[in-house]
Amino acid sequence: MNQLPEQAIDRVASYFQALAEPTRLRILNLLREAEHNVGELAEACGYTAANMSRHLAVLMQQGFVKREGRGTSVYYQIADPTIYALCDLVCDRITQQHLAQAWPLATVAKKRSTAARRVA
Repeated sequence: MNQLPEQAIDRVASYFQALAEPTRLRILNLLREAEHNVGELAEACGYTAANMSRHLAVLMQQGFVKREGRGTSVYYQIADPTIYALCDLVCDRITQQHLAQAWPLATVAKKRSTAARRVA
C-alpha cells in the first residue's frame, strides 16, 4: 500500500468488502468455468434470483463481472480475470495455514492411535 493516495483507501476497502461475502466468492468461482445467467447462478447457489441480482450488482460495481444481454436473458461473465490471481494467492495461503495447523493434530492423533494399539 505504499504510494497509495489517502483517497484510494476507501476504494480498496470497498473492493475487499465485496469479496468478504461467501456467496459472491461462489459466484466468482462459478463464473471462472463459464458465463451464467441469474437463474443458473441462483440455482447453483441455492438463492432466489432477486438475492442473486443484488450480489451481482455489487460485483459489477467493483468491476469484477460484466453483463451481456442476449434476447430475453442476461449473462454474466468475469470482467477482470486478475481477480483469480488474488483469490488463488489467498486460497493457497489459507491452505498452507490449514495444513500447518492440521499437521500437529494429525501427529498427536497418530501417536494416540499407536499408543492405544500397544495397550490393547
